[in-house]
Amino acid sequence: MASSATAPTAPPALSLPPSQFARLQPHAYLLAHLSPPASSQQPSIRANGRAPSQFRITSANTGSLTHTNGSAVVRLGDTTAVCGIKAEILHTEDIASWSVSHASSPSAPNKRRKLTNPTEKPGEDRQDGSSQAEDDDDNSYIEDFSLLVPNLSLSTGCAPGFIPGAPPSAHAQSLSHQILSLLHSSRLVRSEDLQIWYQRPNLGPEELERHNEDEQMDVDSAQDGSGGVASEVREIKAFWVLYIDIMIISLAGNPFDVAWTAVLAALRDTKLPRAWWDADNEAVVCSDLVSEARKLSLRGLPVSSSFGVFEADAASGWRAVIVPDAEEERKIAESDRKGIQRRWVLADPDGYEEGLAQERVCLVVDKVQQNGKIVIVKLEKNGGFAVDRKQMKELVETSVRRWQDINQILKEC
Repeated sequence: MASSATAPTAPPALSLPPSQFARLQPHAYLLAHLSPPASSQQPSIRANGRAPSQFRITSANTGSLTHTNGSAVVRLGDTTAVCGIKAEILHTEDIASWSVSHASSPSAPNKRRKLTNPTEKPGEDRQDGSSQAEDDDDNSYIEDFSLLVPNLSLSTGCAPGFIPGAPPSAHAQSLSHQILSLLHSSRLVRSEDLQIWYQRPNLGPEELERHNEDEQMDVDSAQDGSGGVASEVREIKAFWVLYIDIMIISLAGNPFDVAWTAVLAALRDTKLPRAWWDADNEAVVCSDLVSEARKLSLRGLPVSSSFGVFEADAASGWRAVIVPDAEEERKIAESDRKGIQRRWVLADPDGYEEGLAQERVCLVVDKVQQNGKIVIVKLEKNGGFAVDRKQMKELVETSVRRWQDINQILKEC
């Protein structure tokens, strides 16, 4: 009776798969990718396969929501944000601090310039080469009356830490405040686009005699200094309030850039119906014709770019507290002379890299279309001292290239 011999089994492998090693030793795993051995002749690459200055693939789609005045869906890698904008009317009589005489007075300081031509449109270039936007330095209406109301929510299921029924997280509230602050500082939305005006009829001397005493007093109050009737008397009767709702449906790092890009795309898609004040009914009337709706005339295209700084020394965060900054910088400079890199600035950090980044930088840049000049709208840096003036200049150049990419993406959607 013949018996078959069993082949010897190989001993179990002692190595861990990359996914397990990334969870057990996240800092060493990312460092092994960014700083490979010199003998391997491999380039410095991140764990997700991107170069240090490379952003994730970005896509945008507008007009996805049907019951809004403007909407957009923006995806940056595995992070996705949906933004919907709904416009509602706020009557000036419902504003406690509102004064029609003060708001419509052309002598009020820092207020909207009175139109010299009834056919002139807001933001339209004039014949003298200047534009009304240059004279419209007053954006206090938007801030004082809260005409822009952003609200960001991290939806259930966007990340493992968000459970159903939980109250709004501090992270979501912080992102909402950052978006509101950037909307105000960038002056992206013009206050003129949100104003609903009423122009009184220009009455001649014969028509004035037919009016009663009350109407006569109203017209006299609108006369100019020479005693004649003003050629154009306009009053702001209401404002458009834009409720900007952003929902992060998938969170995989860098939510601010995704949320802000979604707000940009949704504002570019927003259309407001033609509205006017009906003096007979004393109410604001809106046109039902879609062809009469107008888009917002936004000021530029401020694009946000976020960066994270990764240190080769895992303890550099607390070591910088006890070691003088000059000593730490001396060690880094000595390593640079030896060709050993100890610090990397990573563009668009994902969720894995955000937990390892010890310093963060957020740059918001815009390009002036007339002369191509680059304007830094916002610069925020926190968490360390790694990024110096030279590296900040490189980050600005990277942000400019990012602006060109986002500009092309929003043009195509």
